[in-house]
Amino acid sequence: MKIGPAAIMCTTVLMTSASASLNASPSKYRAPIHHKARECRMPLGWDTVAARKPQFVIFGEVHGTRQAPDFVGDVACALAARGERILVAIEHSATENAILQKAWNLSDAQFPGALERSGWSGSNDGTSSEAMSNLLVRLHQLANRGQSIDMVAFNGARDEAQSRQFSNLPGQGPHEAAQADNILIAAKARSYDRVLVLVGNAHARKRPIARAGASYEPMAMRLGSPSNIATLNMLTAGGTAWNCVLKPGVTPNPGVAITPKDIACGSYPFRGLADLHRPAFIKLGALPGVETDPDYDGIFWLGKVSTSPPSN
Repeated sequence: MKIGPAAIMCTTVLMTSASASLNASPSKYRAPIHHKARECRMPLGWDTVAARKPQFVIFGEVHGTRQAPDFVGDVACALAARGERILVAIEHSATENAILQKAWNLSDAQFPGALERSGWSGSNDGTSSEAMSNLLVRLHQLANRGQSIDMVAFNGARDEAQSRQFSNLPGQGPHEAAQADNILIAAKARSYDRVLVLVGNAHARKRPIARAGASYEPMAMRLGSPSNIATLNMLTAGGTAWNCVLKPGVTPNPGVAITPKDIACGSYPFRGLADLHRPAFIKLGALPGVETDPDYDGIFWLGKVSTSPPSN
């Protein structure tokens, strides 16, 4: 079985090209909110990742599903329960990181409201989904109960100085470099046993990306030695996901900015692989029956996925 284009696209790609995994008609859907604490269940296959002893484990997702944030939450929860100190890096704007750090010190009752009032969940592209909000609430509750879990928002340049620092890089290079730099700064702040990164899977690749006549290094390539990184691509049995795509008839033109009126956001059918009929798991290296993707060290399998709409 071959991995199709839907398995290697993140939201930023879908906004510039209509994906085969999504059709043009979103369906109305509201995912349930799961704020209650639940048991920590480490997905099968984690031990093979741990045996390699990477500092950074990158989960390259397609935004807008309930299952991907839940999966990373399970890994973080289980590692913290084993006594490890964990940093979870999420693809929210680095300019909002100060808000997150301030809120992280609040009580369980204060935390969700503080994020909501701050405008934290203002994005409509799947990165501010209900599932992402649930992940933050879940890990905050664990941290308040004594688990060693910290968070960092790393997406994009945090300030003008960082923008200038990477401005000479080609293509999307400045954005990717800023992502990596923000994660590295947070990772060096304390002695973490593991850094878990949840990000769109284009940023999780371990080989350069050529686009619009420029080749640039994805975030994963700028975190350090490949031996210190394990990057996993999200695979599913299909389902639905919240995303933003170009409206039918809209054709992107080089040099012309895409505006909100060109985009339709909603719950779209998501095409995956044939169902493996297995619970969620991690697999390094080749997965029998699936063509190996050299851009990643392995996969994390979610089974059937369902939409998680924006939390606002």
